[in-house]
Amino acid sequence: MRVGDQDILIPTSMVGNYPNPRWWDAGPVRWWSGDQEPPDSFNQESFQDAMSALVSDQEHAGLDIITDGRLQGDNYADQALYYYYRRLGLDLKGGFLGFPIYSRLHAATATEEIRRRGAIMVEQARALKRSTRRATKVQYTGIQVLAQATNDLHYDDPRDRAMALAAAINEDILEVDAMGIDFIQLDEFTWPYFFEPWAIEAFNRAVQGVTHAQIICHVCWGNWGGTPAYMPDDTAEAGEIFDLTERRGEAPSATASIIPKAYEGRMDVLNLENCGRRSDDLSGLDVIKNHPLPAGMMFWAGVIDVKSTITETAEQVADRIHRLLEYIPAEQLGVTTDCGLILLQRYIAIDKLHALVAGTEMVRKQLR
Repeated sequence: MRVGDQDILIPTSMVGNYPNPRWWDAGPVRWWSGDQEPPDSFNQESFQDAMSALVSDQEHAGLDIITDGRLQGDNYADQALYYYYRRLGLDLKGGFLGFPIYSRLHAATATEEIRRRGAIMVEQARALKRSTRRATKVQYTGIQVLAQATNDLHYDDPRDRAMALAAAINEDILEVDAMGIDFIQLDEFTWPYFFEPWAIEAFNRAVQGVTHAQIICHVCWGNWGGTPAYMPDDTAEAGEIFDLTERRGEAPSATASIIPKAYEGRMDVLNLENCGRRSDDLSGLDVIKNHPLPAGMMFWAGVIDVKSTITETAEQVADRIHRLLEYIPAEQLGVTTDCGLILLQRYIAIDKLHALVAGTEMVRKQLR
């Protein structure tokens, strides 16, 4: 795969949130808003130093693609939801979310037109570019996620809400793309449960006009309560509190719930949680034999379990990659963490990144 100015076999990267430096979480993050500030301001200097620390961990591990780590908050809610809602003009008052693993978070409320009222990932992209000469990746929370987690008192049609969010995010993405960021990722972590009728249309609107960056869609199955999210069966009624012990059949294959529908999205890379926490579901990759990847699309797989404090060995990572190679040609494969590492201690996260790279290098040598 072309990564920056190199062709790299089975490129490596991490996904999502990374454990922030504790000094950043202890104070500076609470005053950082995402706005452009003078380079000698306390907030700007602190943010640049914190980003450099995250980049240093990734570079020392040997990752091929360096990620922003979602540095803009000190907890998941700030990073994935509330930070965005502030920039989009939503009222942070709202009911609690209807997703069991995210039920500790409350929805923001749209009381007026949703539009971009300030930069979202621009300052993160700028700090990332200053911190590394390697290929870079900037990450956004997905449009379906943001739309579903919005309490709407303005739009009559859910599609209108989603398309307004997509247009606002698109403005930010185009500014980041113009800066020369190599990869732009959208995290659509509710796609496995169902696609809204407008899901693909909104995704494609969000990345419309991107000319430089390659587009990644990352899909996982929940990373806040330690388990995959709520999965009823066909007997469940809408709005029902469903007893999972009463489920009559097996949970559907996670991969089959995504493929081939996700192929309709305008993306260069489909990145799924696969061989770490959900290694039991690897058989779901059989669906790719029936629905091969479109020409030119890469498949990246998570091979690091972000829910275990036990660090994988290089041999374990290599074994997971070899299992993937039974379904995906090496030229179309990349590997990542299953999801964000933020719920682990930083020293454990560092070890897991080293294991990811070491295991991948073992496989590269064998393939050569």
